[in-house]
Amino acid sequence: MTRLASTNGSDVHDPANPATAPRRPGLAATRSIRGASSTAGIAIVLTALLAPFGALFAVQGRVTEGNAARTAASIIEHEGLFRLGIVSLLLVIALDVLVAWALYRVFSPVSQGISMLAAVLRFVYSGVFLVAISELLGVLRLLGNDDYLAVFSADQLHAQALLGISAFNDVWQAGLFLFGLHLLVVGYLAYKSGYVPRFIGVLVAIAGLGYAFDSLAAVFSKGSLPAVSSVTFVGEFVLALWLMIRGSRLVLTESRLGDDPITGAR
Repeated sequence: MTRLASTNGSDVHDPANPATAPRRPGLAATRSIRGASSTAGIAIVLTALLAPFGALFAVQGRVTEGNAARTAASIIEHEGLFRLGIVSLLLVIALDVLVAWALYRVFSPVSQGISMLAAVLRFVYSGVFLVAISELLGVLRLLGNDDYLAVFSADQLHAQALLGISAFNDVWQAGLFLFGLHLLVVGYLAYKSGYVPRFIGVLVAIAGLGYAFDSLAAVFSKGSLPAVSSVTFVGEFVLALWLMIRGSRLVLTESRLGDDPITGAR
């Protein structure tokens, strides 16, 4: 016999036959978390490189505050760079979707429901960011089509182009409130996980508060305030480093399927 019947009719492990060894659900979970950790960490680092290039250098670097004509001239002169900036921002959206999925896999052992909430918040933020980027495509259309000169003067077209870039900034800034909420939830999951150091969870939550604060400050402040997130963002970067270095070597075991994980790293 390869299996022994228990008193209640269920099968039990026969020590003489390795084929009857009980399943170890922690192994599949460990592999899943390791792969997702590496994916999330690498994707977050890539977004940290692409977003500043696209938003700050390629787009904002063409803007001269209060001078629509000079801004339009700079965009036309560096049209290839402006387009490359838009492409980099579109890649950021794709990476954000990947990060949302990967972080869901990393933290689903903590709570599938709360991990899904974090993923949905980042998905929705990505949609808002896509709307913002569409404003930049409108700027290219305005400045690259001479047919508009039959309806608007050059000064009017330049003013509308500058307004388009301002709309991009405004929509993105509003969307960052959702991104901040996403990081708050991720920070909570990291803190409760037992396998991510708790101080990283705190740093991620602080990063989320920074983005949320900046988004609300843009609504209630009449003038421009220094961006708090330019300092607090470090929490997300620390999480990315942990995911790549330690998360990819994570060992996770479960006493019972669905129980709170007992974890460590090799």
